[in-house]
Amino acid sequence: YRFYFRTIFFSYLSAWHIANEESRKKTGKALSFQNEMIWFQLIQLGFVGLIYFNFGSTAFFAFLGAAFTGILLLETVNYIEHYGLQRQQLENGKYERAMPEHSWNSDHVMGRLMLFELSRHSDHHYLASRKYQVLRHHEQAPQMPTGYPGMMLLSLVPPLWFAIMNRRLQSLN
Repeated sequence: YRFYFRTIFFSYLSAWHIANEESRKKTGKALSFQNEMIWFQLIQLGFVGLIYFNFGSTAFFAFLGAAFTGILLLETVNYIEHYGLQRQQLENGKYERAMPEHSWNSDHVMGRLMLFELSRHSDHHYLASRKYQVLRHHEQAPQMPTGYPGMMLLSLVPPLWFAIMNRRLQSLN
């Protein structure tokens, strides 16, 4: 469960760092109204405030709960799609191009239909401009042992997840 904290907290800090650098390039100051993160925070606070003042505390807490649930679902999918797979860092400090073998696929028909080809995640990384309707299956991409719902549930039981997925990782190498 440490992944949730790491990805949410450090992604948020990273977004601030990037926005501060961009703002510094434009204005010479990190904190200015050119900083997108300041605007994003103000818009979010305004939106949540509108919910509270127009619909009350029940709707406010329901919205926050739904938002938190959405974030956890998104990060769970992020976890299962990339678990244990790494790109090599090049001599210039950048990472190698994303290839199909850098993310897990789940080529199950029902998941493909219900998740708009999300299960062909490797092809999305390989060619991000390809439309979701025509994402392809890649034989060299590692395959999840089950569909997304099963993998998401499996990831919530770490000892079982590690037993199954670490064995899969070893068989890839």
